[in-house]
Amino acid sequence: MSDMDVSRVLAQIRALQAQAALRPAAPGAAAAPPKTGFDDLLKKAIGQVNDSQQAAARLQEAFSRGERTVELADVMLASAKAQVNFKAMTEVRNRLVAAYQDIMNMPV
Repeated sequence: MSDMDVSRVLAQIRALQAQAALRPAAPGAAAAPPKTGFDDLLKKAIGQVNDSQQAAARLQEAFSRGERTVELADVMLASAKAQVNFKAMTEVRNRLVAAYQDIMNMPV
């Protein structure tokens, strides 16, 4: 995966973080500071990847059952999107692990 793809994924993560920070609180709820730490952002991104994989699997199963409402093109597109999402998440994970290892190898 190229640096441009990773940069695009990181930009999407930052956009989600900004969007989560701007989300209004529910009426009548206490005005608690929004909890949008890195771990929450990472969990949300992993959840989105999981959702896309599950949606692709549901479409594949529906197509295999012969449902007339499911087109082969839709199945292939959903599968490709899920694959791209997974590869992007894997690349982000690899970069995080590499950064962690670099930090751990620094002399104190």
